[in-house]
Amino acid sequence: MPRKTAAEPGPEKMYRSISEVSELLDVKPHVLRYWETQFSTLKPRKNRAGNRMYRPEEIKLLYTIKELLYGRRYTIAGARKSLTSEKKTPGSQMEMGFKDATRKVTLTEIKDELTKLAAQLREPPPRRRVLKT
Repeated sequence: MPRKTAAEPGPEKMYRSISEVSELLDVKPHVLRYWETQFSTLKPRKNRAGNRMYRPEEIKLLYTIKELLYGRRYTIAGARKSLTSEKKTPGSQMEMGFKDATRKVTLTEIKDELTKLAAQLREPPPRRRVLKT
């Protein structure tokens, strides 16, 4: 039976750590912490150890924030304003299913594994020593 890794998605997983979410979004964890200070609607829960745990709706919000900041090149203030106007008009929010996010994690893991295998194949084989008797 194959072993599950921490970043491997599971249907029963309701919370994701900051490292998993940063991999999903392809941003560094400090960026997520900064966004948390700038967007009042983003409030991930913390576990007993004090680690941030993100719910699916918070991950959707993070995808929206990333799209506004990186995709549409909004400023933080502009993104904040856009999010508050989207909140007032229901149905205009960007919908990204949680399954799409988990597919991205799986594809990223496959890509990383293939890259490692390709690097191993490029390496020359070790030289064998022949014993003379």
